[in-house]
Amino acid sequence: MKIEPVAESAELHTEPARGRLGMWLFICTELLLFGGLFLLYSAYRWKYPADFHAASLELSRLDGTLNTSILITSSFTVAVAILALERGDRRRAMAFVAATIAFGAGFLVVKGFEWGTKFIHGLYPRSPVLLARPKGEILYIGLYFTMTGLHALHVIVGASVLGVALALIRRGRITSEHPIVLRNAGLFWHLVDIIWIFLFPLFYLIS
Repeated sequence: MKIEPVAESAELHTEPARGRLGMWLFICTELLLFGGLFLLYSAYRWKYPADFHAASLELSRLDGTLNTSILITSSFTVAVAILALERGDRRRAMAFVAATIAFGAGFLVVKGFEWGTKFIHGLYPRSPVLLARPKGEILYIGLYFTMTGLHALHVIVGASVLGVALALIRRGRITSEHPIVLRNAGLFWHLVDIIWIFLFPLFYLIS
Protein backbone atom coordinates (compact mmCIF):
# COMPACT_ATOMS: atom_id res chain seq x y z
CA MET A 1 0.00 0.00 0.00
CA LYS A 2 2.92 2.36 0.61
CA ILE A 3 4.46 1.87 -2.81
CA GLU A 4 1.82 3.81 -4.79
CA PRO A 5 2.28 7.18 -2.99
CA VAL A 6 6.04 6.92 -3.42
CA ALA A 7 5.65 6.24 -7.15
CA GLU A 8 3.16 9.08 -7.47
CA SER A 9 5.49 11.46 -5.65
CA ALA A 10 8.41 10.48 -7.87
CA GLU A 11 6.30 11.14 -10.95
CA LEU A 12 5.28 14.59 -9.67
CA HIS A 13 8.93 15.50 -9.16
CA THR A 14 9.94 14.13 -12.55
CA GLU A 15 7.41 16.14 -14.59
CA PRO A 16 8.82 19.60 -13.62
CA ALA A 17 12.35 18.34 -14.26
CA ARG A 18 11.36 17.14 -17.71
CA GLY A 19 9.64 20.44 -18.39
CA ARG A 20 12.74 22.42 -17.45
CA LEU A 21 15.01 20.16 -19.48
CA GLY A 22 12.77 20.46 -22.53
CA MET A 23 12.73 24.24 -22.20
CA TRP A 24 16.52 24.46 -21.92
CA LEU A 25 16.93 22.26 -24.99
CA PHE A 26 14.57 24.55 -26.89
CA ILE A 27 16.52 27.61 -25.74
CA CYS A 28 19.74 25.99 -26.98
CA THR A 29 18.24 25.54 -30.46
CA GLU A 30 17.19 29.20 -30.47
CA LEU A 31 20.68 30.29 -29.47
CA LEU A 32 22.11 28.22 -32.33
CA LEU A 33 19.71 29.91 -34.76
CA PHE A 34 20.58 33.44 -33.71
CA GLY A 35 24.24 32.50 -33.24
CA GLY A 36 24.40 31.59 -36.91
CA LEU A 37 22.84 34.92 -37.86
CA PHE A 38 25.31 36.78 -35.64
CA LEU A 39 28.20 35.01 -37.38
CA LEU A 40 26.74 35.90 -40.79
CA TYR A 41 26.39 39.52 -39.71
CA SER A 42 30.01 39.57 -38.47
CA ALA A 43 31.32 38.12 -41.72
CA TYR A 44 29.51 40.70 -43.87
CA ARG A 45 30.51 43.56 -41.56
CA TRP A 46 34.15 42.52 -41.92
CA LYS A 47 33.75 42.41 -45.72
CA TYR A 48 31.78 45.67 -46.12
CA PRO A 49 32.74 47.90 -43.15
CA ALA A 50 32.12 51.23 -44.91
CA ASP A 51 28.74 50.17 -46.29
CA PHE A 52 27.63 48.82 -42.92
CA HIS A 53 28.64 52.10 -41.30
CA ALA A 54 26.66 54.12 -43.86
CA ALA A 55 23.57 51.94 -43.51
CA SER A 56 23.71 52.02 -39.69
CA LEU A 57 23.21 55.80 -39.82
CA GLU A 58 19.67 55.14 -41.09
CA LEU A 59 18.65 53.62 -37.74
CA SER A 60 17.42 55.58 -34.74
CA ARG A 61 19.50 55.05 -31.62
CA LEU A 62 16.67 56.63 -29.62
CA ASP A 63 14.24 53.92 -30.76
CA GLY A 64 16.79 51.20 -30.08
CA THR A 65 17.57 52.54 -26.61
CA LEU A 66 13.88 52.90 -25.78
CA ASN A 67 13.17 49.31 -26.78
CA THR A 68 16.19 48.10 -24.82
CA SER A 69 14.87 49.84 -21.71
CA ILE A 70 11.43 48.32 -22.28
CA LEU A 71 12.75 44.76 -22.56
CA ILE A 72 15.11 45.07 -19.58
CA THR A 73 12.20 46.30 -17.47
CA SER A 74 10.00 43.47 -18.74
CA SER A 75 12.60 40.91 -17.65
CA PHE A 76 12.38 42.40 -14.17
CA THR A 77 8.58 42.24 -14.10
CA VAL A 78 8.43 38.61 -15.23
CA ALA A 79 11.02 37.67 -12.59
CA VAL A 80 8.93 39.40 -9.91
CA ALA A 81 5.83 37.60 -11.20
CA ILE A 82 7.51 34.21 -10.78
CA LEU A 83 8.75 35.14 -7.30
CA ALA A 84 5.28 36.33 -6.27
CA LEU A 85 3.69 33.12 -7.52
CA GLU A 86 6.20 30.96 -5.64
CA ARG A 87 5.32 32.90 -2.48
CA GLY A 88 1.63 32.26 -3.04
CA ASP A 89 0.74 35.86 -3.98
CA ARG A 90 -1.48 35.08 -6.98
CA ARG A 91 -2.81 38.61 -7.43
CA ARG A 92 0.63 40.20 -7.57
CA ALA A 93 1.86 37.46 -9.92
CA MET A 94 -1.02 38.19 -12.29
CA ALA A 95 -0.34 41.92 -12.14
CA PHE A 96 3.33 41.54 -13.06
CA VAL A 97 2.63 39.00 -15.81
CA ALA A 98 0.15 41.49 -17.29
CA ALA A 99 2.77 44.24 -17.00
CA THR A 100 5.29 42.06 -18.86
CA ILE A 101 2.80 41.49 -21.67
CA ALA A 102 2.16 45.24 -21.82
CA PHE A 103 5.89 45.93 -22.10
CA GLY A 104 6.09 43.38 -24.92
CA ALA A 105 3.29 45.18 -26.73
CA GLY A 106 5.08 48.49 -26.20
CA PHE A 107 8.24 47.05 -27.71
CA LEU A 108 6.31 45.96 -30.80
CA VAL A 109 4.67 49.37 -31.15
CA VAL A 110 8.05 51.13 -31.11
CA LYS A 111 9.45 48.60 -33.57
CA GLY A 112 6.41 49.04 -35.79
CA PHE A 113 6.94 52.81 -35.98
CA GLU A 114 10.62 52.24 -36.72
CA TRP A 115 9.88 49.80 -39.52
CA GLY A 116 7.18 52.11 -40.85
CA THR A 117 9.72 54.92 -41.16
CA LYS A 118 12.04 52.63 -43.13
CA PHE A 119 9.24 51.69 -45.53
CA ILE A 120 8.31 55.34 -46.04
CA HIS A 121 11.94 56.04 -47.02
CA GLY A 122 12.00 52.99 -49.29
CA LEU A 123 14.55 51.16 -47.14
CA TYR A 124 13.19 47.64 -47.11
CA PRO A 125 14.36 44.40 -48.79
CA ARG A 126 14.18 44.43 -52.60
CA SER A 127 12.91 48.01 -52.77
CA PRO A 128 14.09 50.09 -55.76
CA VAL A 129 15.63 52.67 -53.43
CA LEU A 130 17.63 50.05 -51.54
CA LEU A 131 18.70 48.14 -54.66
CA ALA A 132 20.29 51.34 -55.99
CA ARG A 133 22.65 51.41 -53.01
CA PRO A 134 25.97 49.56 -52.57
CA LYS A 135 25.86 45.82 -51.91
CA GLY A 136 26.99 46.15 -48.28
CA GLU A 137 24.10 48.50 -47.47
CA ILE A 138 21.65 46.10 -49.11
CA LEU A 139 23.00 43.26 -46.97
CA TYR A 140 22.86 45.38 -43.82
CA ILE A 141 19.22 46.36 -44.29
CA GLY A 142 18.35 42.77 -45.22
CA LEU A 143 19.98 41.47 -42.04
CA TYR A 144 18.32 44.21 -40.01
CA PHE A 145 14.82 43.24 -41.14
CA THR A 146 15.54 39.50 -40.91
CA MET A 147 17.06 39.51 -37.45
CA THR A 148 14.82 42.12 -35.82
CA GLY A 149 11.80 40.59 -37.54
CA LEU A 150 12.64 37.15 -36.20
CA HIS A 151 13.16 38.67 -32.78
CA ALA A 152 9.81 40.47 -32.97
CA LEU A 153 8.19 37.12 -33.78
CA HIS A 154 9.72 35.73 -30.60
CA VAL A 155 8.30 38.68 -28.67
CA ILE A 156 4.84 37.89 -30.03
CA VAL A 157 5.19 34.20 -29.13
CA GLY A 158 6.53 35.03 -25.67
CA ALA A 159 3.72 37.49 -24.94
CA SER A 160 1.16 34.95 -26.15
CA VAL A 161 2.58 32.25 -23.87
CA LEU A 162 2.53 34.69 -20.96
CA GLY A 163 -1.09 35.47 -21.82
CA VAL A 164 -1.94 31.78 -21.56
CA ALA A 165 -0.03 31.60 -18.26
CA LEU A 166 -1.99 34.59 -16.97
CA ALA A 167 -5.28 32.86 -17.77
CA LEU A 168 -4.11 29.67 -16.08
CA ILE A 169 -3.05 31.56 -12.94
CA ARG A 170 -6.47 33.20 -12.83
CA ARG A 171 -8.14 29.79 -13.07
CA GLY A 172 -5.91 28.31 -10.41
CA ARG A 173 -4.17 25.92 -12.82
CA ILE A 174 -0.76 27.52 -12.18
CA THR A 175 0.00 27.77 -8.47
CA SER A 176 2.95 27.98 -6.11
CA GLU A 177 2.95 24.18 -6.05
CA HIS A 178 2.86 23.90 -9.86
CA PRO A 179 4.69 26.95 -11.28
CA ILE A 180 6.57 25.19 -14.11
CA VAL A 181 4.53 26.77 -16.94
CA LEU A 182 5.20 30.31 -15.71
CA ARG A 183 8.85 29.50 -15.03
CA ASN A 184 9.32 28.21 -18.57
CA ALA A 185 7.49 31.22 -19.99
CA GLY A 186 9.82 33.42 -17.95
CA LEU A 187 12.87 31.59 -19.28
CA PHE A 188 11.69 32.15 -22.85
CA TRP A 189 11.10 35.83 -22.13
CA HIS A 190 14.60 36.20 -20.70
CA LEU A 191 15.90 34.59 -23.91
CA VAL A 192 14.05 37.24 -25.93
CA ASP A 193 15.67 39.92 -23.79
CA ILE A 194 19.19 38.45 -24.09
CA ILE A 195 18.92 38.20 -27.88
CA TRP A 196 17.95 41.88 -28.07
CA ILE A 197 20.90 42.81 -25.84
CA PHE A 198 23.10 41.47 -28.67
CA LEU A 199 21.02 42.95 -31.51
CA PHE A 200 21.00 46.44 -30.00
CA PRO A 201 24.76 47.14 -30.16
CA LEU A 202 25.21 45.32 -33.47
CA PHE A 203 22.70 47.50 -35.30
CA TYR A 204 22.42 50.67 -33.25
CA LEU A 205 25.74 51.29 -31.49
CA ILE A 206 28.56 49.82 -33.60
CA SER A 207 29.34 52.15 -36.50
